[in-house]
Amino acid sequence: MTDVLTTDLAVGGMTCAACVGRVERKLSRLEGVSATVNLATGRARVSHPAALPVDVLVAAVEKAGYTAALPEPPAEQRPGRDATRSESTKGEHHRLVITALLAVPVLILSMVPALQFRNWQWLCFVLAAPVAVWGAWPFHVRALRGVRHAASTMDTLVSLGVVASLGWSTYALFRGGAGEPGMRMPFTLAPSASDGMAHLYLEAAVGVPLFVWAGRVLEARARRGTGAALRSLAGLSVKDVTVREKGAERRLPLSELRVGQVFVVRPGERIATDGEVLEGSSAVDLSLVTGESEPVEVEPGSAVIGGAVNAEGLLLVRATAVGADTRLARITRLVTDAQAGKARTQRLADTVAGVFVPLVLALAVGTLGFWLGTGSAPQAAVTACVAVLVVACPCALGLATPTALMAATGRGARLGILVGGPKALEGLRHIDTVVLDKTGTLTSGRMSVLRVTAVPDELGGLGGLGGLGGLGGLGGLGGLGGLGGLGGLGEDAVLRLAGALEQGSEHPLGRAIVAHARSAPTGEPLPGVAEFRALPGRGARGVVDGRLVEVGAPEGELPAALADALTSAEAEGQTPVLVRVDGETQALIAIGDAVRPGSYRAVDALRRLGVRPVLATGDTKATGLAVAASLGIEEVHARCAPEDKAALVHALREQGHRVAVVGDGVNDAGALAAADLGIALGGGTDVAIGAADVTLVRDDIEALADAVRLARRALGTIRANLAWAFGYNVVTVPLAMLGLLNPMLAAAAMSASSLLVVGNSLRLRAWQPPSAPRRRTR
Repeated sequence: MTDVLTTDLAVGGMTCAACVGRVERKLSRLEGVSATVNLATGRARVSHPAALPVDVLVAAVEKAGYTAALPEPPAEQRPGRDATRSESTKGEHHRLVITALLAVPVLILSMVPALQFRNWQWLCFVLAAPVAVWGAWPFHVRALRGVRHAASTMDTLVSLGVVASLGWSTYALFRGGAGEPGMRMPFTLAPSASDGMAHLYLEAAVGVPLFVWAGRVLEARARRGTGAALRSLAGLSVKDVTVREKGAERRLPLSELRVGQVFVVRPGERIATDGEVLEGSSAVDLSLVTGESEPVEVEPGSAVIGGAVNAEGLLLVRATAVGADTRLARITRLVTDAQAGKARTQRLADTVAGVFVPLVLALAVGTLGFWLGTGSAPQAAVTACVAVLVVACPCALGLATPTALMAATGRGARLGILVGGPKALEGLRHIDTVVLDKTGTLTSGRMSVLRVTAVPDELGGLGGLGGLGGLGGLGGLGGLGGLGGLGGLGEDAVLRLAGALEQGSEHPLGRAIVAHARSAPTGEPLPGVAEFRALPGRGARGVVDGRLVEVGAPEGELPAALADALTSAEAEGQTPVLVRVDGETQALIAIGDAVRPGSYRAVDALRRLGVRPVLATGDTKATGLAVAASLGIEEVHARCAPEDKAALVHALREQGHRVAVVGDGVNDAGALAAADLGIALGGGTDVAIGAADVTLVRDDIEALADAVRLARRALGTIRANLAWAFGYNVVTVPLAMLGLLNPMLAAAAMSASSLLVVGNSLRLRAWQPPSAPRRRTR
C-alpha cells in the first residue's frame, strides 16, 4: 500500500470561493491527491502519495493562476502586529488610502448636482482614471490571469464592472456630449431614460474599487480576529530557557533543550516546556493553555505544562517533553487541523461558487441585451449590466464556514475544548446519547479515603470512677479505673497508626491511607514501622510505636457502629478496610474513587440539552449503581470490558441513536473510535486522545456540556452565514438586472455582504458558556 502524506501549502492570490474551487480541482486532478482549501486562512491541506514531490503540488497551484509555498515553521513566526500584518496587507491598505483620496471628490461631485461647477466632469475624469487603472490594477491582473487559465472569479466581475463604467464615461465625454462646459448631471439610483446626452458613470468607476478595497481591508482585519486563538497559542512559547547543570546556569535556545534536562523558572516567567517539578513550590496560571480559571498549586513531583505562567516561587523543572511532543504543540496542532476542514454545507456552497461567476457573466450579458432590445437608452443598459457584475458576491459564500469555524475553534481552545473540525462540530450538534466511562471521567481515577468510622470511646469516662475508691463504701469501685483503656483510640490515633503501617505497602489502598494520614491537621510526621509483613489477599501487619497494627479486609463480628459502616460502604461500591490495634478492632476505613465535584452539574446540563447519559464501567454493579445514583444516571452497564463498551456503542447506534463516548484510558479507545463522536479528557492517555474527535483539555467533565453548546452555536452561525450569502445574491442580482441598483451602491452592498458574514462569525469569539466563570474546587 502506497504511503500517504499530508502537506500544508500557503496559497496566495485567492479572493473568493470560485478561487478555492479552482485550486482544489487542479490539485485533485493529480493521481492519488485530494485537497481541501481554506479561503479564510489561505491554506491548502493536501493528501498525496509519499513519492509525489511537493514541487509538483506547488506547480499545480501555480498553473491554476495562484502562488503556493510551504508555510513558515512556527519557530520562525513572531507574534505581534508585524507578524499578523503581511506585506500584501500593507500594500492593500496603502492602495486603499490613495484610492480614497482620489475617489471621494468624484463621488461628491457626481452625487451632489449643486456642487457641479463649470467643467467639473473633466476634473472627475482626471481623478477617476488613475483609480480605475492603478487602483483597480490587482483586479485587472487577476482577471486576465483567469482568462489565460480559462477561469473566472470575483476579480473578473470587479474588473469588467470598472472597465465598463470608465469606458462608457470616456465615450460620453468625448463623443456623447457629456464633455460640454456647463453640463449638469443629476444623481439617480436607477437607470433613467435618455435625454439626448450620454450620462457619466465615473462614480461607479471609482466607487467599485473604493468599496471593494475598503471591504477587503476590513475583512482581512476581521479574519485576523478569527485566527487570534492560534496567534495566542504561538505567543505562549518562549525563545530561550535557563538550564541548570552541575550547579551552574546557562541560557540556551528552546530548540536545543532536551528531555531530562533541568531548567529554571523564575516568578513571572513562562514554563518553557512540559516537565516535572523537582524543587520549589508555586501557583501556576494555566488559563491561556487549558482554560483553568484559577492558578494551580504545584510542588515537587507535580507535572507542569509548557506555556503556563509561574506566578510565585522559583521552580526547578525536569523536561519530560520537548518540541512537537509537548501539550501546547498538540493543542496548536489540533486547532490548526480543525480549521483546515469543511462542513457539509460549505461543500455545497463551494459547488455553487464553481458555477457562480460564469452564471453572473451570462446574466450580465443577458441584461445588457434585454435593455438594448427593449429600446432603452444605452447608458441605462450599461448601468444595469455593470450593477449585475459588481453586486454579485461569491466572497460571502467562501467565507461563511471558515470564518465561523476559526472563531469557534479558537474560542473552544480558550475554554479548554479542542474540536477536531467541522465533522466533530456537526457530531456534537446532533448527539442524543453520551456513554460515560466512570473511572477517570466521572470520578477522579485515584483511590482515596472517603470515610473513617472509629469505635466510640464509650468506656474512657469510667476511668474517673477509680477516684471513688477513697469514699467509704464505694472503695470497691476503684478497680473500674482500669476500664478507661478499653475504649476506642479515636479516629486520629487510628489513622496515624494505620498510615504508619501502610508506608511499607505498594498497594493502591495502602497508598490512599498513607496520603490521608499525612494530610491530618496536626501535620506530625508518621512514625516508623517494624516487622512489616504483607499478607497477600488479606492486608498487612507490623509494629508501630510498640503496638501491633493490622490492616485488612473485614472479618468476624464487628461492633454495631462498624457493622453499619460496612453495610453502607458495600452498598455504595466502596472498599472497606478494617484496622486492629493489639488485636482489638478500632476502625473501619471506606476507600473509593471519589466522584469529581463537577460531574453532577455536567450530567444535569447534558440532560437539559436533550442528551441521555449512559454509564459504562468495568467495576462491579454495586459500584456503578452507587455512582449513577449520586449523579442521576438511570442506565448503567457494569463489568464492561473494552470490547463490551464498543459493542454497547454499536448496539445504541443500531437503535438509531447518535452516540458520543467520553473516556480517558486505553480501554476506552475502541469505544471512542466506534462512536459517532469520541470525546477524550486531556489528562487521559495518548491512545484515547488520538481516537477522539474532541478533547477536553481542561480535564473537567463540565466542559462537555459547554462543547455541545459551542457546537450548536457555531453551526447556527454557519447556517446563518450561508443563508445570508445565498439570500443576498438571490435578492440583489435580480434587482440589478431590473435596473433598480446604481453600480456604486451595488459595490458597497457587495463589500458589506462579506463584512456581515465575517462580523457574524466574530460574535463567536465573545461566546460565554452559562457555567462560566467557574470556581476551582480544591
